[in-house]
Amino acid sequence: MDKELKFAILIDADNISEKYIKIILDETAKSGIATYKRIYGDWTNSQLDSWKKVLLDNSIIPIQQFGYTTGKSSTDSAMIIDAMDILYSGTVDGFCLASSDSDFTRLAARLRESGMQVIGMGESKTPKPFISACNQFKYLDILFSTQKEESAPAAEPEEEQAPASVKKEKSPAKKAKPQTNLKTIKKAILSLVEECSDDDGWIFSAELGNQLAKRFPDFDVRNFGFSKFTPFISSLGLFEIKRNQASSNSNVQLVYFKLKDKKR
Repeated sequence: MDKELKFAILIDADNISEKYIKIILDETAKSGIATYKRIYGDWTNSQLDSWKKVLLDNSIIPIQQFGYTTGKSSTDSAMIIDAMDILYSGTVDGFCLASSDSDFTRLAARLRESGMQVIGMGESKTPKPFISACNQFKYLDILFSTQKEESAPAAEPEEEQAPASVKKEKSPAKKAKPQTNLKTIKKAILSLVEECSDDDGWIFSAELGNQLAKRFPDFDVRNFGFSKFTPFISSLGLFEIKRNQASSNSNVQLVYFKLKDKKR
């Protein structure tokens, strides 16, 4: 049985909303166990009051950091110092850094240099250098809006049939988008299939997924409205799909992709 990785979750309260806490914890749980859960901010500031119940409910330790200068965040340095202390303690295998702040770019790179698995989490406004410095990066606003859409009840018929004069005009909210767009992902997929497929042109789905994750830390099929990798690849309309049983006494299916023959 494989050993579960241990993670330190460090959250920049000045930069991350409490509404994302479930996503942060759930996404980290997919990779391992959270042995440290700490959040950094000036807790004398009333703007952070909304975090207090969330901290109690999820057993997250608040680290107090006073703002030394108006308009400047001193939270970053406290979080960086703690991260290095935890690194040298040798008690974790990876870090989850929750922030949209580019100031953590060097920290993420330094942790990776020490063999740590680094998962970054922030909003789609996060600067590209921080995203690239992480092994994986999760867009909290995209995941949050996707969850909200999935749990939203269907519109009531009375509302749909209301006269135009009664309906309130709603300006459509700007939807968050991943920085690595679909066009870039498509191009990379075609390149990877050419490079990594077997003599018959087939590539194992897990191999393709792993290679994409290595090239693009922020690649996640959920960014494009899918929950699984195979339906996402199928939606591109470029590939044949083959499914084989892993073994005669197993229900596990191995999925392969092959570029469609354009001559057909």
